[in-house]
Parts: sequence; C-alpha cells; structure tokens
Amino acid sequence: MKILIAYATTEGQTRKIVRHVADRLTAKGHSVELLPAAEATELKVEGFDRAVLAGSVHIGRYQRELEVFAARHKAALDTIETLFLSVSLAAAGDDPEDRAGLEKVVDGFISKTGWSPKRVEHVAGAFRFTRYDFFRSWAMRWIAAQKGEEVDPHADKEYTDWKALDETLNDWLGG
Repeated sequence: MKILIAYATTEGQTRKIVRHVADRLTAKGHSVELLPAAEATELKVEGFDRAVLAGSVHIGRYQRELEVFAARHKAALDTIETLFLSVSLAAAGDDPEDRAGLEKVVDGFISKTGWSPKRVEHVAGAFRFTRYDFFRSWAMRWIAAQKGEEVDPHADKEYTDWKALDETLNDWLGG
C-alpha cells in the first residue's frame, strides 16, 4: 500500500512521532512518503491509498501550513482512508475539560479546511524546554504547574505513548 504522511511541527515532537509512524509502516511492507505539509505544494494525493496527517495544538489551533494542505487536498483526502494525529500535551491527561477542548480544536480545523478525517487520534506530546525561549519556557512551566506536573526547565519531558501509537496504526491498517 502507498501511504502519504504529511505533517507540521513547532518544536519537533510531531516530526518525531511521524518518523516513528513511517518506520512502522515501512516495516510492515508499505511504501511511505513522509514530508512537511509546507513542502507538499506540488504533491498529488490522488496517487496514495491512505494518508496520515499530523499536527500539534498550539494556542487552540494547528499549524497554518497543515490547514492549507488539508484544504487544498480535501477532495482527494475524502476518497481514501485517513488518520489525523492531533499532538498535544492535553492528550497526556484524563481531564474531561482538556479532552473537550481538544475536540473543539479538531472541530475548528475541520471547519477551516472543509476536510473531515475518517479517524482522529489524540497523541500526547512533550515539553521541549531545550527549544523554548524564555517566555515560552515560563508559560510552559506555568501550564505544568497548573496540572500538578513537575518539570525540569532545563530538560525535555516526553509523554508520547509509543505502544499505544503502534496499536492505533495496527488497528487503522486493519490488523
């Protein structure tokens, strides 16, 4: 099967996640095209059997380049099996308010792009303190404190559940 993976990332965790996805799909014998959504201007989605789109939530939305990609390729994406990986720190917890907020972000993405993914999975992201400037580091420490999380502002902390992601891929592929 020929599978497209298009993504957008801010601090790099989504890129790490889609590389993992690409490795798993390739290991299962699939042909995979992995590329940043911003670089996919000339891409023909019609040539793929399935597609994975991935982006991270920042201040209540996904990256603009992912929105543009989904809107531009909506018609072709609607004809194939799709998986949308929504990466966020909120996905690491069980807070019903956070989960409802994530659903609102996805709904906003669908409204902006006109594309409705066949399957959406929320994937926990990471604190990337080694990549934050002073203000973002401060804001992320504040967010962590609000959730009762202890973080080291000089080290990254990853929440991605790789086993659960692999199980999602297996299920999406049909076994």
